[in-house]
Amino acid sequence: MKLKSKVTAPFKRKSHATIPGSIIYTGNNTVEKVSVHHLKYDEFKAEDRVFDSNEKGTLLPSDEDIVDWYDVRGMQDTNLIEAIGKTYGIHPLILESIVDVNQRPRFDENEKGIFITIRALHFDKEKQEISKEHVAIYLIKGLVISFQETSSDLFESVRDRILSSKGRVRQRGSDYLVYALLDAIIDNYYITLDSFESVIEQVEDDVMEDHHEDIKGDIHNLKKELIVVRKSIAPLREALSRFSKTENTIVYESTFDYLRSLYENTVQIMDSVESYRDMLNSLQDLFMTEVSYKMNKVMQVLTIVSTIFIPLTFVAGIYGMNFDHIPELHFKNGYFIAWGFMIVVALLLVYYFKRRKWL
Repeated sequence: MKLKSKVTAPFKRKSHATIPGSIIYTGNNTVEKVSVHHLKYDEFKAEDRVFDSNEKGTLLPSDEDIVDWYDVRGMQDTNLIEAIGKTYGIHPLILESIVDVNQRPRFDENEKGIFITIRALHFDKEKQEISKEHVAIYLIKGLVISFQETSSDLFESVRDRILSSKGRVRQRGSDYLVYALLDAIIDNYYITLDSFESVIEQVEDDVMEDHHEDIKGDIHNLKKELIVVRKSIAPLREALSRFSKTENTIVYESTFDYLRSLYENTVQIMDSVESYRDMLNSLQDLFMTEVSYKMNKVMQVLTIVSTIFIPLTFVAGIYGMNFDHIPELHFKNGYFIAWGFMIVVALLLVYYFKRRKWL
């Protein structure tokens, strides 16, 4: 299987002279039109509506008696991000982090709210590569705001459960909604890693069956993709550990069991990532061993051929010297005798090598 090497466009880097709290989108994913999906619900009803970034006035103050969920799709409209920050009192440094896709997944909290970033992973089966999407979630009592880089709906399953009143989301608060959103992304990690594992198994078959010559490149590309996964999940494990131990009153006691479950899932996923890394290292070692084995077989054949020709070259060299007095030189059948002797010697050597299982 031939894997395609991936050329990733570099992220935009903020200037060192940028003022802290500046809202500058550093990613490359842009959507045609930034939209905001507003879902308001309680135990008895749910309302869903969509508006674009020009309708900033529709942002409403949160009501703690119900749960408001604003899902912003697209981060390039920094004016919208700033308007959301002013409406809900979000610290400028948090707004800066929302649109900074270069940072590691993290967890922050203050007396007003909780902020967490995470990377959604997608596996492209056609290109055989993993892509990542920066996602930010801000939580205050009665309000959740999620930010996605693209227009793809990462939280479709959560939204469907709320609208159809399935599961526990409608009976719980905004803190449980954050758990559900994180859980939706982490569940997709399992799908991504399952697909990744199937590719590793295919490459392993290629190593054993020698299907193509670029196996070394395939292994190298897979190791690079695995680094992307590891850099996304390892810091998330730390962030979820802190989230599951927070003393912030926004998070109800009943939600901590679910948060601890999320943390345990990331630990399990990291174990899988480490096992895949060991598999790839083993595959690389196996490939190099196969290459060395084939080289040794070639050298063995060349050595045997050279060994067979050593006595033949010796005989030819003796009777090829320009001396007049060589006893057998003038024998009537000397040419045929020499040929017969060399053939017998060659056959004896071949027989010997076969007995020793060198051939």
